[in-house]
Amino acid sequence: MNIKTYRNKTLVQNGVTYGIVLACFVLIQVLTAAGGMTSLLKGILVPLCTYVILAVSLNLTVGILGELSLGTRGLHVRWAWPFVGKRFFTNAVMKTCDIAKNDDQAVLLLFIGAIVIGALAAAVCGLMIGIPVLRLKGDYLAIVTLAFGEIIKNLINALFVGIDSRGIHFSLKDASSLNLEEGGEVIIKGAQGITGTPKAATFTIGIILVLITLFIVLNLIHSRTGRAIMAIRDNRIAAESVGINITKYKLLAFSVSAALAGVAGVLYAHNLATLAATPKAFGYNMSIMILVFVVLGGIGNIRGSIIAAVVLTLLPELLRGLSNYRMLIYAIVLIAMMLFNSSPKAKELRSRAAASLKKQKKQAKEE
Repeated sequence: MNIKTYRNKTLVQNGVTYGIVLACFVLIQVLTAAGGMTSLLKGILVPLCTYVILAVSLNLTVGILGELSLGTRGLHVRWAWPFVGKRFFTNAVMKTCDIAKNDDQAVLLLFIGAIVIGALAAAVCGLMIGIPVLRLKGDYLAIVTLAFGEIIKNLINALFVGIDSRGIHFSLKDASSLNLEEGGEVIIKGAQGITGTPKAATFTIGIILVLITLFIVLNLIHSRTGRAIMAIRDNRIAAESVGINITKYKLLAFSVSAALAGVAGVLYAHNLATLAATPKAFGYNMSIMILVFVVLGGIGNIRGSIIAAVVLTLLPELLRGLSNYRMLIYAIVLIAMMLFNSSPKAKELRSRAAASLKKQKKQAKEE
């Protein structure tokens, strides 16, 4: 396959991925306009975009770099940094500049600023965890990232932040230790979390962020840098022997993945009126759930991660009417998807189907 053919094939594949996302967006808009969307389904659209971004960013680490990370909430600070960076930034600026919550334009600008801060903060944390653990692999890396996530979660639960005319105050003890002036306000309340930030996240913004994430990740994968990262994944010793800087490319993958995860966390936090670092939102189950999206969609398969995230997020809600059997059906679907993706027989059937389709297209062109 020459370079031109490879580029054309890559362009088509990427176009299909973008097309799927845009088609889903159009379908949702049509259903919403026609009244076919329940309030429950409307409520999970923004979290759905969040999970898609998280799955794609984690696949960059697990599938493309080949490093197992269970620190979905720690290594990439997907949830903790957006919680602090975005919410704190938005609330602090609104209090300082006296911006009203109904000023849509100002709130949108703050949202964009929060996205930038969340991405940068998460990228810095990706570097912080990446530098000392670069030599670790497999289970060891997973344990370290899991521990890092727990550290961040407990730090957030102990953090109190307030603002008054003298500026911003921090404490790890309690709210009274902030020594705020009269009229000052506590923005982050430790384990109680943070409240008062306007809900600026929408499904349209979520889709835009998904497309930006796909653009970054897909272009990175098919670039020279992406090929170097995959060479490290396939054979580290061989990659190092041909002059590939292992440390540089690992840190790059970690940081990009972390930054995108930070963006997802900003989107997630802006969809909630109150956010706290609870085990339900920031616990181990969340890390495992995102990893399941990656595994079921196919490790290294970006489009598969998107489909798995959408299906496995919507399925429990669509089956809510079957209260007694909902999780049973969900488990059966998980097993079926796993068998379909990993079973040798299933792989053989897919290969035959692809070969048959390719043959039919070739015959159609000849005719």
